Amino acid sequence: MTDEQNDDLTEGAGEEEATPTPLRTPAGGVPDVIETPEALAEMAERFAAGTGPIAADAERASGFRYGQATYLAQFKREGAGIALIDTDAVSDLSILNDAFGDAEWVFHAASQDLPGMRDLGLTPASVFDTELAARLLGWPKVGLAAVVERELGFSLAKEHSAQDWSTRPLPPAWLTYAALDVEVLLELRDGLYAHLEAAGKLAWAREEFEAVRNAPPAEPRVDPWRRTSGSAQVRDQRGLAIVKSLWEAREQDAQHRDISPGRVLRDVAIVAAAQAKPRSLDELVKIREWQSKGTKRRAAHWYTAIEAAMALPESQLPAKRGPRGDGPPQPRMWKDKRPDAAARLTFARDVVAADSDRLQIPAENLLQPDALRRCCWEYRSGGEEWIRDFLRGRGARAWQIELMAPLLAEAFEDAEDHLAAEAESEPSE
Repeated sequence: MTDEQNDDLTEGAGEEEATPTPLRTPAGGVPDVIETPEALAEMAERFAAGTGPIAADAERASGFRYGQATYLAQFKREGAGIALIDTDAVSDLSILNDAFGDAEWVFHAASQDLPGMRDLGLTPASVFDTELAARLLGWPKVGLAAVVERELGFSLAKEHSAQDWSTRPLPPAWLTYAALDVEVLLELRDGLYAHLEAAGKLAWAREEFEAVRNAPPAEPRVDPWRRTSGSAQVRDQRGLAIVKSLWEAREQDAQHRDISPGRVLRDVAIVAAAQAKPRSLDELVKIREWQSKGTKRRAAHWYTAIEAAMALPESQLPAKRGPRGDGPPQPRMWKDKRPDAAARLTFARDVVAADSDRLQIPAENLLQPDALRRCCWEYRSGGEEWIRDFLRGRGARAWQIELMAPLLAEAFEDAEDHLAAEAESEPSE
């Protein structure tokens, strides 16, 4: 950061409505993009000689390309400056593991970037997540621009956040944007660290950061085609077969062409075809959602998938409802199925909400909502000890268990007392 930028921050200190200082370019300028193994090796030497944590970020081409591959990786370290790596040209970054050693990596929303970093051969020894830190501090806005403005007094432009980062060559304005994403991340980390320590939440944050760092890859969804937007409007099995067939054909096509599925064929077109059940190509292209130039041009290709679905025997049609997971039913059904569980959930939500207000931590960060629901549903007896064991098995962190297990045990007892009082007040027949 330049002396002039520091002066701006000092002058703005103590002002309630200080105007943020626009951050337009990194203090050391925007470096050349690393595109060769030789340039990567030079960067590794430079970063190995640097000191302190390493700011890290990644840019993808979500909505443009198939999958979530990283197309640009950004790093910064004290004494080493900023590095921008074209990961389309240099896809194995494992040489950086030795260069970074056991240094802490600083991300904003680490869960978004870590999978891509692992695909590039990178494994951070420890993590500090500035977004998660802001959540634990109870800040109402936790996007990078909002957190930087609140803590450091700078405004970050975000107009390039949704660009197609697979574009080559990358425009200079985009590279400036990417460099700025790590320019003040280390200073932001230091400020948030101090806030967490002052609030008595630093140990909690460290547990959360480790949980994010060690999170396993997401398991594939069962029947992912059922997540087609608008497919809930399709209520018959033949229509669902068309949704499934078109979704699978689109997925194969999108993967082969490395294009985002939504750009290959829109969900709204899939659902419209499932509802209309066209018996010919002519009928298909008459559907309003199929009349755009791109969709109509490839209609014959998609119609083969529709024909296949229309030809399926009844016995092979997909069920109206997808396979039920291992979790409890929707809470709205609990009162009829399990009034005891419904009462526990009501009382439990109240204590979680109260502790959320007291600690200034979002309820979902105090305890994962799915773990809370399952705990209320599956509980039979055992009190606090059972609750501790259950939460531990659902991946709750030690700090969450220490806070929530006693409160949930008390809430469950209150729920039982409430049900007993209701039963006594009911008139006997």
